Amino acid sequence: MKPLLFGALLLLGACHRGAANMDDFGAVPEFRLTDSAGRPFDSKSLAGKVWVADFFFTRCGSICPMMTAHMHHLQQALADVSNLRLVSFTIDPWRDTPAALARYAAIYHASPDRWHFLTGPQPTLQHLDRDVFRLGDVDGSLNHSPRFVLVDANGHIRGYYDTTEQDSIPKIIADARALAGERSL
Repeated sequence: MKPLLFGALLLLGACHRGAANMDDFGAVPEFRLTDSAGRPFDSKSLAGKVWVADFFFTRCGSICPMMTAHMHHLQQALADVSNLRLVSFTIDPWRDTPAALARYAAIYHASPDRWHFLTGPQPTLQHLDRDVFRLGDVDGSLNHSPRFVLVDANGHIRGYYDTTEQDSIPKIIADARALAGERSL
């Protein structure tokens, strides 16, 4: 094989890692929160689905609008992936009521059957943000990570993507597609 062709094949292989080669950062435990329609949301509804999670708040004027625009882009780019969901957790449960989340979701044309905006008790959100996803704290400071988290159909965290980096969105799209093609256990 010619060196140039061999190098190109190596580069292609490095750019597209299969789902089997992705890291496993641990399982997401069951949780119960409230969605933007005021209905109980049980994490069991995500079983067998690949999902992308983020933490945000509706009054954020810094990175949240960019992150939510990226989530909207994921919703469009992955519309053909039937077993994919998007989950946005608030870090401001004191102000982000279901009605506030519903208004915010409408601004970004979130599809309610595929993109869930969640609120709930501060201790539950704190546990998810700090202990499970390892992104920050739900402590009233309103500081949060710009990262998205990719979760596989078995509920395992498989990747972190810094939304401030230019290549993060194409990468999460490729990785989500790879995971969506896997069989869940």
